[in-house]
Amino acid sequence: MTINEIKKLLQNGTVSAEDLALLENDSRVGVQKLVLSYRNRQQKLAKKKAAFLKRFAYEKAFWAKKQVVAGVDEVGRGPLAGPVVTAAVVIDDSFDLVDVNDSKKLSARRRLELYPLILQKAVSVAVGVKSAQIIDQINIYEADRLAMAEAVRNLDVKPDALLVDAMQVPVNLPQVRLIKGDAKSNSIAAASIVAKVFRDQLMADYGLIYPEYHFAENVGYGTKEHLAAIKKYGATPIHRKTFAPVNSLSK
Repeated sequence: MTINEIKKLLQNGTVSAEDLALLENDSRVGVQKLVLSYRNRQQKLAKKKAAFLKRFAYEKAFWAKKQVVAGVDEVGRGPLAGPVVTAAVVIDDSFDLVDVNDSKKLSARRRLELYPLILQKAVSVAVGVKSAQIIDQINIYEADRLAMAEAVRNLDVKPDALLVDAMQVPVNLPQVRLIKGDAKSNSIAAASIVAKVFRDQLMADYGLIYPEYHFAENVGYGTKEHLAAIKKYGATPIHRKTFAPVNSLSK
């Protein structure tokens, strides 16, 4: 086989142990580099799969009792503009999206790729949204909790319990609160991706309505450009009027 043919074979990832043994005995330097690269990729994949399986631990405790458990997470507590968005996701043991992890550890492109796959593979997915006006009325923490409750109620499969990233959801269900839960539970991680992609797209749409604020780029966070726009044009209806420095710049 030529080196290019071997490269394609190894890239496909369908190499038998016998073929790999033959390639390891190939004296060509180029082949040895390809084999080493393949081995490294396989090790990384094995590590990723092991971590993925470990993130089922909390779900498995409920599945063992034949219970449905939903992972819940939020995005958008810190921005100066836009809603807080939450997601609730129910998965089962057939869920096999190994790349699902804390949304902050994934690129925007990878989140976009995973989003429709999560909707396809999950048992049920729902979102909750609370506007800037609600945030200003009751504060961001309470708005976040109400959005989480809304997401849970919007599920078309009623959960028996919740796995939540560090929050207490105001619903009458048993809850396991996990610090950095999106890195410990696959269902919370899936919820973090759904919430993030949903909110980012919503802010991009708001950017079409209010182009001066560049919401597609800053998603409502207080970047230098965003703060300058507030100072120049004032606050929009989607700005959080109780948040500093919106409450001073827009006066």
